[in-house]
Amino acid sequence: MPLAPGDNALTAHCIKNGWIRGAPAVQHWTVRSTGLPASEPAADPTNGQAPAWAKNVVVYGVVPWLFGPHGLKDVTARLDEIAALGVTALWLSPITAAAPGDFGYAVTDHFRLRKDIGGEDDLRALIDAAHAHHLRVLVDFVPNHFSDRHPYYRDVESFGKRSPYFDFFSRNAKGEVVHYFDWENLENLNYDNPEVQRMIIEASAHWVRDFHVDGFRVDAAWGPATRAPGFWPRWRAELKEINPDLLLLAEATARDPYYFRSGFDAAYDWTDELGHWAWMEAFDSAAEDVANKLRQSISASLTNDPNHFVFRFLDNNDTGTRFITRYGIERTRLASAMLLTLPGLPSLFTGEESGTAFRPYDQLAPLPRRDLYGLRSWYAQFIALRHTYPALRSPKLEFMESGSASNVLAYTRRGPKGADDLLVLLNYDAAPAEVPLPQEFRMRALRDLVAGQSVPGERSITLAAYGARILKRE
Repeated sequence: MPLAPGDNALTAHCIKNGWIRGAPAVQHWTVRSTGLPASEPAADPTNGQAPAWAKNVVVYGVVPWLFGPHGLKDVTARLDEIAALGVTALWLSPITAAAPGDFGYAVTDHFRLRKDIGGEDDLRALIDAAHAHHLRVLVDFVPNHFSDRHPYYRDVESFGKRSPYFDFFSRNAKGEVVHYFDWENLENLNYDNPEVQRMIIEASAHWVRDFHVDGFRVDAAWGPATRAPGFWPRWRAELKEINPDLLLLAEATARDPYYFRSGFDAAYDWTDELGHWAWMEAFDSAAEDVANKLRQSISASLTNDPNHFVFRFLDNNDTGTRFITRYGIERTRLASAMLLTLPGLPSLFTGEESGTAFRPYDQLAPLPRRDLYGLRSWYAQFIALRHTYPALRSPKLEFMESGSASNVLAYTRRGPKGADDLLVLLNYDAAPAEVPLPQEFRMRALRDLVAGQSVPGERSITLAAYGARILKRE
């Protein structure tokens, strides 16, 4: 579709052909928009419904170069191994062109693949193979900013207001380009500029149309939300016209209803503080307070809406030192059991299933392939339980009292029928605990799904130190 009347058609034409000031050509966008002004909302063809497959998702975060020197090819070669865990979606770390040596968030071209992980044929082969393994593929997309090495920004540095890209960047009262925090190399885009909005929509659409990705994890989604609150509904509507089955995940707090109202199916398990992991206070607190603080943070995140998902994690690209390094193997096993039995979208990150110790932004070499603690089978067991029992995928959760066992986190997960209900018991104490059973589980034959054996359902049940039980009535 040609540019609408009133747009700077000459500028767009020159940019597309790489004619302006000899700047490196950046693949520009072919506008396929609704034709509405940027200020007008577009109609969402899904009426805010999340894709049906989202309720069964277990995400696996993939950093391609940590799989081997060939990046995407190495990931493809290990899809059997990844799929055997039971995960159902891959989340690829940023794949768009970025500044050399960067993890991928310093974007230099939203339309082109970064060369250090492989070529376009490699990406297509990975996505095709993932789909053959019944794995969806989400791409980490970066709409908030350009790298200061982006050709558009360099042109602005050279030519100032004479540059056709001058209005692509947010500015302060002094006219200076701005960035968040200490991200001095990441220059905020100006979402008041309709060309910026179109560029981001078309860049997103490129990966959907041309590579058949199944959705996006949107980096710093809170940035454009702050600067242009009406943009995300428009973005969703445009993408859902191409593929209504996309999953859209905001890197932003799920406690803010804005993100669910404005186009996203899922958002992060953060507190109200930007980037603050909701479980950090619990795990960093005194040992005897862990269960109580977890109960508080989980309660604050429950949505009870089958179309709104909380993205939960122990490790990701931003959590630095791995969970197992900070808190040890006992808590890791227990916390992962919790992760996979709560409502929401649970996720693992590269190396997490093998207990590998590293820091994502510091790790350049491929990770060793050693399962140091037998965690792979542990994760696979709980993922299989999640797939097997509908109660573990339900948005419904009810906490129960644990009596004097104050460091036991206990909750009932409600299934389609009463007989499908499950009782999850997690002992965050270094000593065994005796936990009273709720009335509906007392004096009944019970099965412990973790141990795979029958247990007597009396008035209480014993939990080992750092023990986990999932009880079902037989």
